[in-house]
Amino acid sequence: MRLELLQGGLIVSCQAPKDSPLHDPHVIAAMALTAQKRGAVALRIESPAHIEAVRRLVSIPIIGLWKRTAPGSSVYITPTFEDAQTVVEAGADIVALDATERPRVDGVAIQELLPKIRKKLAVPVMADIATFEEGKLSASLGAELIGTTLYGYTEATQNLTPPGFDLLQILATQLAVPIICEGGIAIPEDVAKAYQLGAFSVVIGTAITGMDARVTAFCKATSRFETKSHFPKNE
Repeated sequence: MRLELLQGGLIVSCQAPKDSPLHDPHVIAAMALTAQKRGAVALRIESPAHIEAVRRLVSIPIIGLWKRTAPGSSVYITPTFEDAQTVVEAGADIVALDATERPRVDGVAIQELLPKIRKKLAVPVMADIATFEEGKLSASLGAELIGTTLYGYTEATQNLTPPGFDLLQILATQLAVPIICEGGIAIPEDVAKAYQLGAFSVVIGTAITGMDARVTAFCKATSRFETKSHFPKNE
């Protein structure tokens, strides 16, 4: 896997909530193929079934992950080695995982999990982190890519709002590992800013493929105003 294929380009995250009609392998694959045809350099795809469907249609790299929740742990992005293995077997070129030090459901620490994935599965790892300390740790463990994905989504950063441009800048300045800006990228100007601050590549999801979230947001905006009838009342 040549990581330079990602450099300076746009990675499109094609995902949908589990309760959405869009949460279907064929729909996700269609989104992914569209992204490839329109210039995306890579894709971020969730779950084995979706990865398999996308792999059949596209030639660009797939960053694969599997969102798995379990009682007693707030880690949900590819939390275990078995999850990572399944993602690779489905066709992912890169494995993305939560690289925070938060407790995992199987009790395995990131210090053990990340190197094991790299060694046993022989694929690059994208470490999804929320703080500089987590990024520094991931780099020391051999992560090939570090993403600002969890900025604003962990207990320690829940008061912060993505994009994590401040985190991006310090990571890009202090670490030799390629940094991927992910989370909260909403407009083309955000992409440009991320590159100005030192991003290796940029992931955008909701703003392009998140129809569920976008429709909900627009509908909430309309509900703030009282609808006034333009038709005369019957006398």
